[in-house]
This record gives sequence, structure tokens and C-alpha cells, in this order.
Amino acid sequence: MAFFFQTQKRHHPSRKAKYFCPHCHKALYRWKEQTLLTIYKCGNDHCPAFLTALNKLNASEKQLQKKKLSQFKLRYQYREYHFQPSSLKHSAPDKPKIDLNRIHHRSDILGLVLAFHISCAITARKTAFILRNIFNVPISYQTVLNYAESAAYHCHLFNLQRKGPIDPISSADETYIKIRGKHHFVFFFISTKSLKITAYHLADNRDVLPATIAMTEAIRTAPPDQKLTFITDGNPSYAAAIHFLNALRDPLPPLTHHKVIGLQNLDKESTEFRFYKQIIERLNRTYKSHVRPTHGFNVRNGAMALTTLFVTHYNFLRPHMTLNYNVPISLPELDPIISLQGKWMKILSMATPSAA
Repeated sequence: MAFFFQTQKRHHPSRKAKYFCPHCHKALYRWKEQTLLTIYKCGNDHCPAFLTALNKLNASEKQLQKKKLSQFKLRYQYREYHFQPSSLKHSAPDKPKIDLNRIHHRSDILGLVLAFHISCAITARKTAFILRNIFNVPISYQTVLNYAESAAYHCHLFNLQRKGPIDPISSADETYIKIRGKHHFVFFFISTKSLKITAYHLADNRDVLPATIAMTEAIRTAPPDQKLTFITDGNPSYAAAIHFLNALRDPLPPLTHHKVIGLQNLDKESTEFRFYKQIIERLNRTYKSHVRPTHGFNVRNGAMALTTLFVTHYNFLRPHMTLNYNVPISLPELDPIISLQGKWMKILSMATPSAA
């Protein structure tokens, strides 16, 4: 699209215009200026694209459109991005200070730490209390946190390598957490049939760049010719991310996008796709049940570590009722193992072949 507009620029009599509408060939005006992108819009009331979109509205939608213009994107828009694909760096846990091969406790203790702290969503202090007073294991809550951060460093790559292909329809959303009292956001993408998390990204905002980073990871394992659809809320960052990625994917099948707005089905699109949006909402509630006991994080790496291990637990260890009590990603190596701590240790041994 961008090349088309730049080509038209040389043939248009106005030298001040930068981009032109591909439908009516009128100059686009600069509508919004943001740090990461500039949005241009066609202001021509006789543009064929605008008239077609306007005629598709029913009577009630036309009345609502007069009152709430922002809910109806009828005019052609073009986004000029101020970042490159090379800047799409996925968040990841920091390299740990503790080597899992040289911890002071037995390897099965590490499995118990992860089973209680991550799978059972018990705080580090309570996990240490349980291990000291029930299992007679002398361990501090800081050691629990250190073990979790070390395990997360290895599980992060394991999560990305073992997630496999994605479903044709995915849901995406972001939920907030607090780090040092300030809001940060975790972006999740989930396959709506297999229910596996295909991307997770921690950022200090919910703008275009983090949405694009998470979506790029979500589609990484999809076959090039696969048709992919994303269901999101009204956050414009997702539409902008899809626009950016579609420009890179051309001539591959474009990513398609559907929005579910609000809590009630006030339009056909929300009615048709709300079921998929509810899947990601349930994921957010599950994630919050693991994060809430922490009452916030003091450091960013602590939040990244817990999020990473939550994804490991959710994809490989947590049975889902809608999957007939199977896990989203089945690993044959875990089938013979009965205990949860044993499964954690097997995952760590697969993530770090020299460990445990």
C-alpha cells in the first residue's frame, strides 16, 4: 500500500500531500500523530469506499454513527509506522544468577517449589512456609523466588519452541499488572480450538509496538499460506499491528480481524465473535488468579518470570474441561509421570538437558 501511495505522489499535482486514497485518489490528511505511527485519513465525502461503508449501516447504526463517530471507521485510513521489524523484540526473563545444576537442595525440591508456587498459585512466602513446616526443608521465600526466576529463564525458550502450529482463529487481549505500583500490561494470544497460549509479552504500555511484537510471535509457527483470523476488543493497537504485518506478508494471505466491542452485543460482529473473545477473557481471569496473591511485583523480572512459568503450566500441565481434561499441548515424555512436581522436573530437564 505504501508504495502505491508514493508512486501516486509523483503524478499528483499537489506536492505537499504525502499519501493518496487508492479509491478516490484524493490526498490523505494527517489525522493522528503518535510516537510509533502517523495515521492519515481520506476526507472526501464522495469517496467510493466511504459511501460503500456508509450504505452497509442499518438504520439504528446510522443514528448511532451520528452520535459516536469513533465507533464507526468508514473512511479509508493509512498508517505510517515509525519502527522496523528489527525492533520487534519479545520480552524474556533475565539470565539467572543461580545455576539449576548447582542448587543446594535436591532436584525434587525444585519440583515442589514450582508445583506449589506456580501450579497452585501459592505465594513465595507460603511456599517456603509449607516446605519448612510440612516437608522439613529449610528454605527461604527469596530462594523460592530465585528458583522460579532460574526456571523461567529456561522455560521461556521451551514455551516458544514447543508451542507448535496455531489454529485458524485466535483471540488476543491484554491485562494489567502492577510493578513497583505502576501499571504494566501482559499481552496474550490464544488458539481458540486447542486453547494453547501462542504468545505472551510484557510491556509498560498497550500501544501498537507491544501488540505487534506479541502478534508476530503468535503467527511465527503458522504455515505461510494459512489464513489467520484474530478476535480482539476495540483497542486500536491490534488493528494497527495487523495492518503493519499484512504489509510485510504481501503477497501471502492477509491477516483478518474482528472486534468485539463492550459487554453487550450491539452489532453483528460482536454477536458472531463474542464466543471467541470470552475464551481470552477466561484466560485473563486464570492468569489473574495466579498473579493476585503477589499483590504486585517489586521488579520487572519477577513479573516476567511468573508470567513465563504460568504459560508453561497452562500449556503443558493444566488439564482443561473443554478438552476432555487434557492439556493444550500434550508431551509424550510427561505421560508416565504421575506427580506434578515430577512433571515440572521433566520439563526442566527437557529445557536444560544438563540440569536435574
